[in-house]
Amino acid sequence: MSRAKPFALPCTCSRLRRATRAVTQLYDDALEPVGLRVTQLSLLRTLQRHGTLRIGDLAARTLLNRTALSRNLDPLAEKRWVTTAAGRDARTREVTLTREGIAAIAAAAPHWDRVQREVARHVGRERLDDLYAVLLDMEALHPAPAGHAA
Repeated sequence: MSRAKPFALPCTCSRLRRATRAVTQLYDDALEPVGLRVTQLSLLRTLQRHGTLRIGDLAARTLLNRTALSRNLDPLAEKRWVTTAAGRDARTREVTLTREGIAAIAAAAPHWDRVQREVARHVGRERLDDLYAVLLDMEALHPAPAGHAA
């Protein structure tokens, strides 16, 4: 009985990371006039959808560790697009989207929409919808608490 050679198949993680870097750069370039990165826009949109969140809940919803979350929140707080304050108890911190943050989302929308259309044209709408379904399945591999998808 023969065994499969180690690394005989393409590495799923490596391929996804390469694709993610390419797509992230495309969005980051488009959002640059607004002063946002796509990871930061994702945080703002998550807060817009869910309202004020504890930092741990925001991290879980976006599948970011606290270090990456902090690295992305700090510039948003400096621009006053979010505020961070003590939570209901002294051990927690909560993040809130500000009016300025809502305005930043509105300013980013046409740039984001243009990239969305560009990706759909390049990949094809049906293939993109299939990709979304596959990615949702893959996100389920992460042990985040149920109901905390971004």
